Amino acid sequence: MGQKIHPGGMRVGVIHDWKSNWYTGKKEFADYILEDVRIREHIYGKLAHAGLSDILIRKDKQRITVDIYTARPGIVIGKSGVEVDALRRELHAMTQKNVHININEIKRPELDAKLVAQSIAEQLSNRVAFRRAMKRALASAIRSGAAGVKIQCSGRLGGAEMSRRETYNEGRVPLHTIRADIDYGFVEARTTAGRIGVKVWINKGEIMPEGFEGGTGGDSRLGDQDTRRRRGGALEGLGASREGGRGRGPDREGLGPVRQRRRGPGGGGGVRGRGRGPGPGARPASGRPRGRGGAEEPGADEQRLQAESAEQPVTDQQPESTPTETATQPAAQAPDTAADASEAPTGSEGDA
Repeated sequence: MGQKIHPGGMRVGVIHDWKSNWYTGKKEFADYILEDVRIREHIYGKLAHAGLSDILIRKDKQRITVDIYTARPGIVIGKSGVEVDALRRELHAMTQKNVHININEIKRPELDAKLVAQSIAEQLSNRVAFRRAMKRALASAIRSGAAGVKIQCSGRLGGAEMSRRETYNEGRVPLHTIRADIDYGFVEARTTAGRIGVKVWINKGEIMPEGFEGGTGGDSRLGDQDTRRRRGGALEGLGASREGGRGRGPDREGLGPVRQRRRGPGGGGGVRGRGRGPGPGARPASGRPRGRGGAEEPGADEQRLQAESAEQPVTDQQPESTPTETATQPAAQAPDTAADASEAPTGSEGDA
């Protein structure tokens, strides 16, 4: 638990390629590996001040091709190619094979983990404050476009008697995400107090399969797509009901039922608390009290809606009593009166 592995070795065969490409049988396998180690040690020892980042080796039966990645190609090549020719002769004497050397320049050394670690190690050897060196390298990498950077220094930092570990990170460095292009570099700084190890992780983005197109398009990182999908989705629950404003209507999630107000045919009437009678089409109120034993009292939402409707001017309400109502009301009660009058003599005759 807690053991770390090399980020480059974890991604070999997925998004990274091998740094040594050759094939041989079991008898020559160990000799080929030892030959690669010697080639790299010789080049790093001779060109340590040239800012070397990586060395790739390809082997055939009688030929070795070495690709050198450096931030200072002029130092590696030398004046009119003198240094390269000397290096080629030395490798030929070491391997007894034809050696071909390619020099590749690194355009942005701030995004190369090995070069950043070398820069910090050189500053620590020159007695620069380790915090200043780490923060300066961190800021320059982020400014150059890195998605995330993590720098760690371990040892007798600042000349302290007890060794400790200091880490600074910024951005996103997903070590377990295989599609994330993580560049890793490790260099030891030789100081008067001892050696200080410098480790640097730089996230250069994500390498997606060929032909892959994101759901939203244009985003190279899936984390941005997921964040946009979560933020742009429809709101649910109480938040959704409050987003609609005053025109919510009957569909109010989380706020309970809404009691509808009854209006007459003319659109007016039916508003309690204003001293007006019911409209012509309103249902007569029941005799049950509206207190605790009666119907449910209006809630806070209903009272607020009633207050809003009370503040609006009512122009289409009819008066409480109109001549039409007074004229038609006796006529409507006339049949009942006539029926009572016709029944009265019969009852009196029976009594007699």
